[in-house]
Amino acid sequence: MDFVLITGMSGSGKSRAIAAMEDIGYYCVDNLPPKMVRSFVDLCAQADDKIDKVAIVIDARSKEIFGDLFDGLEEFVGVAGGFQTLFLDCDDSILVQRYKETRRKHPLMDQENPTVEGAISEERRLLSKIRDNADYIIDTTYLSVNQLREKVVDIFLDDRNQSMLVNCMSFGFKYGLPKEADLVFDVRCLPNPFYVPELKMKTGLEAPVREYVMQWKQTRQLVPKLLDLLDYLLPLYRDEGKTQLTIAIGCTGGKHRSVVFAQLLADHVRDQGIRCTVSHRDISKHKE
Repeated sequence: MDFVLITGMSGSGKSRAIAAMEDIGYYCVDNLPPKMVRSFVDLCAQADDKIDKVAIVIDARSKEIFGDLFDGLEEFVGVAGGFQTLFLDCDDSILVQRYKETRRKHPLMDQENPTVEGAISEERRLLSKIRDNADYIIDTTYLSVNQLREKVVDIFLDDRNQSMLVNCMSFGFKYGLPKEADLVFDVRCLPNPFYVPELKMKTGLEAPVREYVMQWKQTRQLVPKLLDLLDYLLPLYRDEGKTQLTIAIGCTGGKHRSVVFAQLLADHVRDQGIRCTVSHRDISKHKE
């Protein structure tokens, strides 16, 4: 099991880090009670659909057993093959500023540490041992949200193309634009198989319809232009930090031309090593 323990200073960005881990395929749990970690790992190992990538956050919110946990971390977690530790750090002055902006209470503030500054100092003392032995340390003092995500992805994802999920969706304009679409392409300009009697009741998933749509000169000219545009745009979206992109291809009813193009674009995206799903929103709807 690929097991990652995320910890660090409160306010340093652990929630953002765990979100990035989830985006790249890790099963993530934030603030799992430490006493449940060993049982949780065992359950993951025994799952029918094997969970092989897990990330959890443990931090000062579990202060009642904070010291005991980090003193015997290896035995406590008990992952076969070991685990990796990601520690998020940040300059104290920035942490104080963040707490003032959010108006949230530091989890270690109490009678002994009545100020944010005192709580941060105590937390840093408690975390010193695990910080010294962490596999990875990210200082978020001057990082934006996207920059933090990029650093997490660079560490834990071998292929950066896998950091974004693309969905190629066909739809019919007569049923309305899909609200989730990021890019919309209109292929109603192409000859319509609907008006060919033997193709009318078929869909773009069937070979006769695909062959009909692809036989036209305008189709053969359009395809490389669309693929070239995707090849240019997808890396820009990925580098900007986008984790999910929906490409919607529409025709009149969403059964023929758009289906053919959704399948074609999805195959091309996958060939680039990018995670991609395909869906056909209106393929089963009937003409009104």
